[in-house]
Amino acid sequence: MRAASPAGAGTGSPSAQLAAAAALVLAALPAVMAVANRSSPLMVGLAAILLLAAAALAPDRRPLAGQLGAPLATPLGLASLAFLGWASVSLAWSPFPDLSLRVAGEFLPTLVAGYVVARLGPPHLGPALRPAAWLLVASCLFIEIDLAMDVAVRRLLSERAFDYVYNRPLELAVLIAVPVAALLARRGSLLLAPLTALAAGAAGWFSASGASALAAIVAALTYALARLLPQRLMLGLAGIGLLGALALAPVEGDVLAAAMPPQLHEEMAASNTRERVVIAQSFGAAVAADPWRGAGFGTGARFDRTPAAGRLDPEMRPMLTAGHPHNSFLQIWAELGIVGAALAGIVMLLTLRALSAWPRPDGAAALAALAGAASIAFVGHGAWQGWWIAGLGAVVAWLRAMRHDPGR
Repeated sequence: MRAASPAGAGTGSPSAQLAAAAALVLAALPAVMAVANRSSPLMVGLAAILLLAAAALAPDRRPLAGQLGAPLATPLGLASLAFLGWASVSLAWSPFPDLSLRVAGEFLPTLVAGYVVARLGPPHLGPALRPAAWLLVASCLFIEIDLAMDVAVRRLLSERAFDYVYNRPLELAVLIAVPVAALLARRGSLLLAPLTALAAGAAGWFSASGASALAAIVAALTYALARLLPQRLMLGLAGIGLLGALALAPVEGDVLAAAMPPQLHEEMAASNTRERVVIAQSFGAAVAADPWRGAGFGTGARFDRTPAAGRLDPEMRPMLTAGHPHNSFLQIWAELGIVGAALAGIVMLLTLRALSAWPRPDGAAALAALAGAASIAFVGHGAWQGWWIAGLGAVVAWLRAMRHDPGR
């Protein structure tokens, strides 16, 4: 079953061909990430350019301003713009304006490309669904084989021969697998749908990335609960979880320090839990020293030299050199203060409100992907990294493709 072509665009028209090429680029994203783990901005950027060209050449010539601008006038769009506006304002007090601008130079173009893909891509992804699934399965299988061989392929190619280079592609593979498997299941694929979900889940579980394993578990549990529980109850639980993660982020380190016994740290030594707890405590102390406005957008890489860090006890400063707190919720607090955290909370709640209008199967997949992404953000990388923002744009595009699929 094929997704409907845009009105007035034949399958052989230049517009349709460009859109189909963009869909194949997104389908290939997990495979390309398995080879080059920071390539998602390039892939999503290319897909965005192809989609913009396709829209410009479409016979019906729907105004791009309306397609891209209308969502920004909704409450969710306005809240998102307010968050970005506050991040921009924070550049005024950043102690490292060059660093902040460099981070913004990676974050903003990638965010725009991800937004374009999420808005314009979904109607065209149907024909690329099965190639996307097979490429995702093959990518996960390749990564697991290479990990089992102690990254022999990486060493053969004289690349970075460390198991953690596969963390990024596996995290995105777990998230992309949710809508791809859901779409396949809707189309009656009794083999490829579970195979896609199983391949991504197993790769995430057996990888070196604790974040991808956590995301696989959280996404699976969330999807199961969302199919069983009333939708309103599930949305309420999701809201509690997201706001709880945001509200507790500044005290995460102290909570974990009190709750985790030494034996558990020993069992999880490979995940560097002791270091992560100290990092969270250090950034939490910095938030307490400057809770209102934060240190400024993109200052994580030099956070140990921010004014807030200078007010901490010396023993709290060394772990501020980690580059970021390995918790995106805590990073928002540290760099954008309580205003940024409040705006982020509003965006999350409005996102859940928007999902309340989705039917149960689509909403369950969206909640599962959202929960998986939140779990990665809670224990993983920096919030503004381009590979992550681009990957989320691709995930949203596949989620929204469920709303355009004729098999609904």
